[in-house]
Amino acid sequence: MMAQLDTREKLAILADAAKYDASCASSGTDKRNSKDGKGLGSTEGMGICHAYAPDGRCISLLKILLTNSCIFDCHYCINRKSSNVRRARFTAKEVVDLTIAFYKRNYIEGLFLSSGIIRSSNYTMEQMVEVARSLREDHHFRGYIHLKTIPDADPELVHQAGLYADRVSINIELPTVGGLKRLAPEKDGARIETAMTEVKASIADTADARAKYKSAPRFAPAGQSTQMIVGADAATDGDIVRKASTLYDRFGLRRVYYSAFSPIPDASAVLPLQRPPLMREHRLYQSDWLMRFYEFQPHEVVAAADDATGMLPLDIDPKLAWALKFRDRFPVDINRAPREMLLRVPGLGVKAVNGILASRRWRRLHLADVARLTVSIAKLCPFIVAEDWRPVVLSDRADLRPVVAPKKQQLELFAA
Repeated sequence: MMAQLDTREKLAILADAAKYDASCASSGTDKRNSKDGKGLGSTEGMGICHAYAPDGRCISLLKILLTNSCIFDCHYCINRKSSNVRRARFTAKEVVDLTIAFYKRNYIEGLFLSSGIIRSSNYTMEQMVEVARSLREDHHFRGYIHLKTIPDADPELVHQAGLYADRVSINIELPTVGGLKRLAPEKDGARIETAMTEVKASIADTADARAKYKSAPRFAPAGQSTQMIVGADAATDGDIVRKASTLYDRFGLRRVYYSAFSPIPDASAVLPLQRPPLMREHRLYQSDWLMRFYEFQPHEVVAAADDATGMLPLDIDPKLAWALKFRDRFPVDINRAPREMLLRVPGLGVKAVNGILASRRWRRLHLADVARLTVSIAKLCPFIVAEDWRPVVLSDRADLRPVVAPKKQQLELFAA
């Protein structure tokens, strides 16, 4: 059946199958372009699709699978061996031709390539490396390439992938060892972590080499990332936060992505019948942000979760949940508090905290000064002390949560 499909039909199947991979951001890589008339493509400029850089630029990526056929039978995967889905497969040349054709039409600026496993892990990894090699060497493509590597493949193949790709990623799949054994018994958690360790070592080795020799090749200049499925097993938000923190510390990851489990056709009986709330995925991203940019320790984020269930609240963000749970730490004097405590004030972002620290060197700050740095001062009022403000009444309220929680709004069908 695969041989009878044309390129358009294959693209429809394999682009749709790739939508479950969340880790397709394109930030952090080297800046390259072809303004000198040599090569093709660029990692800079505006895009038209759905991968975003830290500065807000939208980077367009061709996001596809090499094939959705797979020899593994992971319960949560739509492309598992026993799944009744329409199968398709690209050759390495077809992926290269598609990437170049899409780039020349200004549709994309890069490629995100993943794959089911066919024949063997090594064979599949060889095909993916060949795509990246051909783009770089045969077509001098200078755009962004992200390869989803296979942990069971030969380490040398993964190393070659890193020499051609800007970013490589290895899916950790599930946050607990028990969950992985139950839902993906053919995958080895220890082997996955070993592969991530090898990638980390290669990144460090090439960085050391380039410090001595500018001509030394770069290995995955945008680093490595991973992805965890949320809601397919019994792992709590606390389990996921602790696992993410361990991954950041041990493997120097650029990002951990969270993908809410989505029920699939002909699902296994061991899977939940309903998907988790998408808001749960959003709260986990917020908790991830707190650890990466707000100097929260993992145990502090976990403390924001419900003690009985281990789940983060869905109606308020983790930072506000933490502040309400530890009200003895507040209010915080914005004219005296250290950066660490200012970052823990609900409603104050990193830029706002930097603005406060810079401004208070020259004068005492009033509530109006803080209001200029935030979207809504109402959320901050119970948690801060300013030159002209002290939340006497608000600080003593036992029912503070209804005051600071976001108000639910009824959407209007025919709103202007």
